[in-house]
This record gives sequence, structure tokens and C-alpha cells, in this order.
Amino acid sequence: MSNQSYQQSYNDILISTDKSTLNINMIHQFLSIKSYWAGGIPKATVERAIDYSICFGVYRNSTQIGFARVTSDRATFAYLADVFIVEEEQGKGLGKLLMQTIHQHPDLQGLRRWMLATRDAHKLYEKFDWVNVDDVAASRLMQILKPNIYKENQ
Repeated sequence: MSNQSYQQSYNDILISTDKSTLNINMIHQFLSIKSYWAGGIPKATVERAIDYSICFGVYRNSTQIGFARVTSDRATFAYLADVFIVEEEQGKGLGKLLMQTIHQHPDLQGLRRWMLATRDAHKLYEKFDWVNVDDVAASRLMQILKPNIYKENQ
């Protein structure tokens, strides 16, 4: 397991796993206000999720414009979550660069299974060999889902 930060540069874009450069306030604001999946999430929960994940900050000229995190045992399984590019930067291929960087991370190689949940970004993930869970696999997957947990605990 690597403790060093991993980064890739693409012209004026930097994608880095250095948690010390993350803008926690911006991440929390986006997730709690603008995301459909984490509306109302407490800042402390965002901070704890970051602490226990491999995080990818997307920066243009040192300003954070995107984020994603991966929760993984770094051997067999990874869950991709909280992927976003701020609205004013969308449509510029940054999501593709972010996904490319995530898939190239040295600690995320050779995994048997990756998982994610999305309502509207299927086309992006399909470009990186993600597929919908088929009926056989879906019948094996189980979950506990509490979609309103952040609103219930306020």
C-alpha cells in the first residue's frame, strides 16, 4: 500500500490524491447541496469518508474543480463514490481524465470487482469498461440502503 500521493497532469489540469490539498468546504458544499446522492450530508461525515478513502482532487491552476473517492481493500474490491466536476467545468472532458487517473492508480490494479451507483453518468463509465450488473450478478448482490439518512438525522 502506497502512502505517497499520486498525481497526473494534463495541460493546466492536475489530478492528485494529496488529501492536504483538498478543499473540504467545497466538497461538502457540492455533496450536501448539489448532489442527488448525498443531499444534506454532514460535514463531519464527508471528512470521515475522505479520511478512509483514496481521494482524487481535480484542480485547474490550484483551484479545486472536481473530486472522486474510492473505498478499497486495494487487493480485490473498490467502490467508486462522490464523483463530480463543478458545473462550470463540465463538458470539457475532465470526467474522462478523472476516470483515467483513477483507473491508473497503482494501488487499484488487479482488483476483481469495482462497484458504483449512478443515476445519470452511465455513458462516462461505459467508456472505461463499466457495465450494468447483469441479472445473475444482481441476484447475488445485497444491500442495506438508507437514501434519506442525512435528512433523518438532522
